[in-house]
Amino acid sequence: MSRAYGDRGPANSGPRATYRYDRAMMSKRPHRVAVLALPAVLPLELGTATQIFGRDPHYRLTVCAEGRSASLPGSGLTITTPAGLEGLKRADTVIIPGYEDVDATVSTAVLDAMGAAHARGARLVSICTAAFALAAAGVLDDRPATTHWRWTAELQHRYPKIDVLPNRLFVDDGDILTSAGVTTGIDLCLHLIRRDFGSAAANTRARGLVAPPQRQGSQAQFIERLMPDASGDQLGPLRDWMLEYLAFPLDLGTLATRAHMSRRTLSRRFREETGVSPMAWLADARIDRAREILETTTEPVENIGRLTGLGAPASVRAAFHRRIGISPKEYRAVWRGSSTSATATATVRHSPPDHEAAVRPSVSRTNPRRGTASMSTTAEN
Repeated sequence: MSRAYGDRGPANSGPRATYRYDRAMMSKRPHRVAVLALPAVLPLELGTATQIFGRDPHYRLTVCAEGRSASLPGSGLTITTPAGLEGLKRADTVIIPGYEDVDATVSTAVLDAMGAAHARGARLVSICTAAFALAAAGVLDDRPATTHWRWTAELQHRYPKIDVLPNRLFVDDGDILTSAGVTTGIDLCLHLIRRDFGSAAANTRARGLVAPPQRQGSQAQFIERLMPDASGDQLGPLRDWMLEYLAFPLDLGTLATRAHMSRRTLSRRFREETGVSPMAWLADARIDRAREILETTTEPVENIGRLTGLGAPASVRAAFHRRIGISPKEYRAVWRGSSTSATATATVRHSPPDHEAAVRPSVSRTNPRRGTASMSTTAEN
């Protein structure tokens, strides 16, 4: 469901706050950034924020934590910070790195400090799972936001007032920004520098980090797979069959006959188990297969549609842009580099060995609604 974000109501959020913030950035003083480390803060994401802003002359960095200390998960180590929650009181931007346990309770003192900072006009920024802390503080209600792809569904479930955008690297909603996990924190921090001081400043900082200078927030997260997990297994055999025959033309009628169900019943039960329609699940399964081919083989991009059922090259490009945010060639370049060796990995096999017969799914349609659907294989000559 689409939402409008133009009318924020209170003057301390939305476009008005952004305008006030941008005017304030014209001042000569360094921009004050407070990095708030919560218990079990993730070291990489804490380091991302402190490294980027702590060495940039445009910013003055303060690391804060409740009680001036925070634990690091899995190491037995604890960091000591120069400031407690009072460090948020004068910050222009408050950055909250992700923390390990999204089920952990964020203290009332921390939530109040974040809410107070936002109420006086500070910009709030979350990296990864820290979106849960912003949500608990109530500042994400009726706003778009994102988090690590493993937790987007949980964030939406716990906080239904948030418009969770699962397929984004980061979301800039003016005075509140949220990012996906780990390295997207770098993208968001560089985006902040670009927004505050321009592209030249962001590019200079990116070179120092040996990082790409810019990835758009609208680019999709590279999640493990697009297909949603199933909550039931009644239609598990059908989904396995669909995965086996992705390259062949499959429509709802064929799937319904295969499942011994009417189209309406199949659509209802399929959605109950997966949350999506059969054809939407099939489309994502085909893209997942295309991603696997692009990541692990040197198969020409022009052949991807035929091997996965996505169709003509133009259709493959459109599907990738719609669901991944980049083209198939760009996707391969991300995962395999600009040049690939034909000897590094095998290409997809175009035809079966001589001793095997190529198969095509065939369905008996004696009764296309409920009747004697069966799977058979037909040899191609």
